[in-house]
Amino acid sequence: MANTVWRVSLTGDIDMAIKRVAILTAGGLAPCLSSAIGRLIDRYGEVSPETEIICYVSGYKGLLLGDSIAVTPEIRANAGILYGHGGSPIGNSRVKLTNAADCEKRGLIKAGEDPLDVAANQLVRDRIDVLHTIGGDDTSIAAAGLAAHLERNGHALNVVGLPKTIDNDIVPVKQSLGAWTAAEQGARFFANVVAEHNASPRMLIMHEVMGRHCGWLTAYTAKLYCDDLETLQFLPQIGLRKDRKAIHAVFVPEMGIDIAAEAARLKQVMDDVDNVNIFISEGAGAAAIVKEMEAAGEDVPRDAFGHVRLDAVNPGAWFGEHFAKRLGAEKVLTQKSGYFSRAAPSNAADLRLIKDCCDKAVACAMDGVSGVVGQDEGRGDTIRAIEFDRIAGGKPFDIDAAWFEDLLNRIGQTKGAKTDAGH
Repeated sequence: MANTVWRVSLTGDIDMAIKRVAILTAGGLAPCLSSAIGRLIDRYGEVSPETEIICYVSGYKGLLLGDSIAVTPEIRANAGILYGHGGSPIGNSRVKLTNAADCEKRGLIKAGEDPLDVAANQLVRDRIDVLHTIGGDDTSIAAAGLAAHLERNGHALNVVGLPKTIDNDIVPVKQSLGAWTAAEQGARFFANVVAEHNASPRMLIMHEVMGRHCGWLTAYTAKLYCDDLETLQFLPQIGLRKDRKAIHAVFVPEMGIDIAAEAARLKQVMDDVDNVNIFISEGAGAAAIVKEMEAAGEDVPRDAFGHVRLDAVNPGAWFGEHFAKRLGAEKVLTQKSGYFSRAAPSNAADLRLIKDCCDKAVACAMDGVSGVVGQDEGRGDTIRAIEFDRIAGGKPFDIDAAWFEDLLNRIGQTKGAKTDAGH
């Protein structure tokens, strides 16, 4: 590997001393990016202080444009500050390195250029030995493709990724970084929104939670909210009632929705309680909505990866409109917690997992092992570098999980039949 020095460890083994490392974050935000950047910088300072580090600005966009930030001694000394912040200080973007047309349209490459060539050449110019990516399955798969492209052209690159997605739907990663925090923040968000039921009689509140194919975040957010509700005191004599703040339905992509049956059940709730609160994954029923839009001749917005832009499709509003008629709702309030949740600082549980995964990622980098570092469900949940060819998106949420069945029992909802979402 170019510009690489070697050293002898205390055990007598020869270890690779990494000369230059690059870090980038890509895709949507999650409550782990800032903390993971901070921990990677800290860990290299602990075990390999001579290693130079740069961060590409705005993910693969910065790589294509050669836009990077050098990690200075001042940044190293203060990297711990990043643990207290959400978002990504070095910026994110959604760039697909195999979509040349989109890259050219956005001015990231010149006409006729191959984005993989441009990115590979930039890594060579920057003398990068190890690339740390923090992102979802698309980010990791792109990084693996980049490493393979470099290898075919005679350049070695060690790629060590970290799994980031609040959907918690990366195969075979048990727990994605930031997902616990996102659920906690979503529950906190709804704890304020639910008080809006006082604003109007027969109020229908739709809480739309992120989750394209996977309902884990919606379900776990609902669980945490219900757990918190149990800790509150109420005064029903003046109208402060637990059943008015309760969740009355949870809809996830992996579970079929019998709209007629649910409408009948929720109509009774509305009559008894005077409001209905529904948690819904943004991907629940999305296929039906897209089909309806296409049949009406409407354009369905998609991103560079070909994914339907769910913010434009707006499932929460669609379901809100359909249920409002059946429930006799006087007002519908649709609220989305995604941007509130995904930009939060990591909570204590996520910080522990981030530290363990980042420390392992640095160890893998120094051992010359590539992969995505996370809890490998195929290897007893051990934190290890999971082989790139085993990484995939769309892992479905297990609606048979005991805690989810308990949640449905608590809110009085019958579990629907499994769908093929996520497969």
